[in-house]
Amino acid sequence: MPHIHLKLYATLQVFMPAVGEVYPISAGMTVQDLLAQIHLPAEKAKLIFIDGTKAELSSRLEGGERVGLFPPVGGG
Repeated sequence: MPHIHLKLYATLQVFMPAVGEVYPISAGMTVQDLLAQIHLPAEKAKLIFIDGTKAELSSRLEGGERVGLFPPVGGG
């Protein structure tokens, strides 16, 4: 079964699946599908990176990717 290496940062860590960072997926699913599976509301994932490149909710996952999700950040 295909899998991704999932990293959730800052306040999103509470949504980390019990299986840990190696997360099984269905090939061809979108990042939006992934968020629904792990019960992470899409509006909470402000920045999405796949293999170090900025991605979108509609980006497809095939397996083997490194996916990083970041919440909105504030600054001064």
